[in-house]
Amino acid sequence: MSNPVLVEVLRGDIVESRHRGAIAVFDADGKAVLEIGDTQRPTFPRSAVKSIQALPLVETGAADAYGFGNKELALSCASHDGEAGHVELASAMLAKAGLDEQALECGTHWPSCQQATIDLARSGGTANALHNNCSGKHSGFLCACCHAGIEHRGYVNAGHQYQQMLCEALENVTGAAHNADNRAIDGCSIPTYAVPLRNLAHGFARMATGVGLGEERAKAARRLFAACMAEPFYVGGTESFDTLLMRSAAGRLFVKVGAEGVYCAAVPELGLGIALKCDEGAFRAAEVMVAAVMAKLLAGDEALTEKLREFINPVLTNRNGMVVGGLRPTAALA
Repeated sequence: MSNPVLVEVLRGDIVESRHRGAIAVFDADGKAVLEIGDTQRPTFPRSAVKSIQALPLVETGAADAYGFGNKELALSCASHDGEAGHVELASAMLAKAGLDEQALECGTHWPSCQQATIDLARSGGTANALHNNCSGKHSGFLCACCHAGIEHRGYVNAGHQYQQMLCEALENVTGAAHNADNRAIDGCSIPTYAVPLRNLAHGFARMATGVGLGEERAKAARRLFAACMAEPFYVGGTESFDTLLMRSAAGRLFVKVGAEGVYCAAVPELGLGIALKCDEGAFRAAEVMVAAVMAKLLAGDEALTEKLREFINPVLTNRNGMVVGGLRPTAALA
């Protein structure tokens, strides 16, 4: 099945590029509200499911034992930009469990935020694992292991007890199998599993509503979503799409970037989950797709859809600040 063109890139008034993709919107009972393209094709959500992977942090009691509030929980679901606030909070989380950055097994890279990289280099510093965009998630893993009495070394390996806990949570929430047949290794070294977009959308509707998750898991899911929407800076960063969109919606929308053009999102007040992928992995097109879907679902709310418009039709400028074009959803999406 060939996915339809969902986003066009304009230079002047002429279409310069086209992006195909697939979108699934489901309610918590598993009913499809919107499906575009092939939503049954296995897709690696990667970082888009960090909120599901953060469930054991809350469920084990670790979050409460270490006094974690919204900021820490948001960072546990984050793909952060490595700004000072992110690095300092991840370090503080580890310290609560008696650990430091040496315990992180996510690998090292320079901050995704250009200014943070410049500041770090100017200070004579070097990047460490705390600057990794997944350090908040991994800090949450480590804290949960320590609180639960699980040996934390090797926690990124598929056979580790904590990874098995994460796998159970992912299967329970999405209803899709997570095993060796659809497993690969993520950028931060933990297992990642390819599942259909329709399962991911259904799972995020269940995260938003708690339907079918059991009382404790439902409570944990709502707490994590609420934390991310309350502290969006810690989910992404100053210029992050996730942060900007959630901040503009003032606690009404949840969105989380994955990799290769994948997004998972939820509209809690409607009880709906969203999962999508831009086929070519282009984030600028995937961002238009997720904003356009949210605007479609909330079409009756003119104030919010107006705020979403800047994300739906972003303007492109050149190095001199001149407007040279923009992006727009196609008729198949708009």
